Amino acid sequence: MNILGKEDPFMKVGSVNDRSKAADSEYVWALKDIDFKVEQGDVVGIIGKNGAGKSTLLKLLSKVTGPTKGTIRAKGRIASLLEVGTGFHMELTGRENIYMNGTILGMTKKEIDRKLDEIVDFSGCERYIDTPVKRYSSGMTVRLGFAVAAHLDPEILVVDEVLAVGDAEFQKKAIGKMQDVSQGEGRTVLFVSHNMASIRALCKTGVLLENGSVKYRGKVDDVVDEYLKVESDALELPVSEKPRESGCTGKFRFTDIQFLDFNDKVISPHTGHPLRMRLTVDVKGERYDNCTVSITVSDNLAHSLIIYPSFLASKPFSLSRGKHVIDCDIPKLPLTGGSYRLTLFGAVNGDGADQIVRAVKLDVIDDDFFSYGRNLTANLRGKVMLNEHSWNLLS
Repeated sequence: MNILGKEDPFMKVGSVNDRSKAADSEYVWALKDIDFKVEQGDVVGIIGKNGAGKSTLLKLLSKVTGPTKGTIRAKGRIASLLEVGTGFHMELTGRENIYMNGTILGMTKKEIDRKLDEIVDFSGCERYIDTPVKRYSSGMTVRLGFAVAAHLDPEILVVDEVLAVGDAEFQKKAIGKMQDVSQGEGRTVLFVSHNMASIRALCKTGVLLENGSVKYRGKVDDVVDEYLKVESDALELPVSEKPRESGCTGKFRFTDIQFLDFNDKVISPHTGHPLRMRLTVDVKGERYDNCTVSITVSDNLAHSLIIYPSFLASKPFSLSRGKHVIDCDIPKLPLTGGSYRLTLFGAVNGDGADQIVRAVKLDVIDDDFFSYGRNLTANLRGKVMLNEHSWNLLS
């Protein structure tokens, strides 16, 4: 097939969509050999690492873009919320955008009139409903967009991870609405998220994508376990070889992390004991001022629990070419016994220099945090943080 005298680029065979390897072809299959069926009333979680093809799959299902080859069949009306503010006009008010977006999604004016108060109430934007959307924060915009999509009464609801933009209250409300839609009304939901707790709470089945293909499909708990198993492969690599997030400048890179006591002896971290996390960084340039680093601790389900940021706790560092050692000292480790993941982030003048997301493992041994002769019970392991305090009976 020729287009304007040129061969169709989609007819060329592309390379596999693996962002960690150099390209061996000018074309890449964002998705390839995807084949699965979703039954009415199913709530399907679609998970995978960044670049696996999750958002592309939802765009194909929502008919935002068409597949190069193959077919997609859907029975019923599809409502989708893929990106913050999709289908909104920034100069129009929230109320006007409800009518415009609702019409685009297939609602009649009478339907919108009937549901308008409910949509506005659900969004929590009543005070600013007659304000132009360009004045809205990203959180308010996604609230309004989801409120419209959720009240479309679609047979199929497609939701990308934009809910992460909303606050905790709205996320809980949105997940509750999706549960009502799927369980109470028997509608189908396709949900993409990096939050494994939300996936487990909401979904019955799951699909794990890897490099644009389906790696695993089945019950949601099995799929999440498989995803965490794939993620754990990166935990075995040395820090210098761990996968990096794209978009960082590389002005310096993390090459090692050690867990020490305050006498610089290598230890196994214990709840309530001092911990020194020693980072080694390698600077590529001559000299950089205003350098900062941070360590974020998250649990196995990707919940961020605590962050140790140098930019809040100390002055910025000045780093010259070569290797440097940076210590983060924690006088009393507040984590209960369990296995955690660390995200390492470094920046120069606020621009990301290096980032390793959840690819460093921290195993904490349960111990007597309060020096009261008691360790924590097993059901608290890895689920809570502790803080120094005391109780007194006054009467």
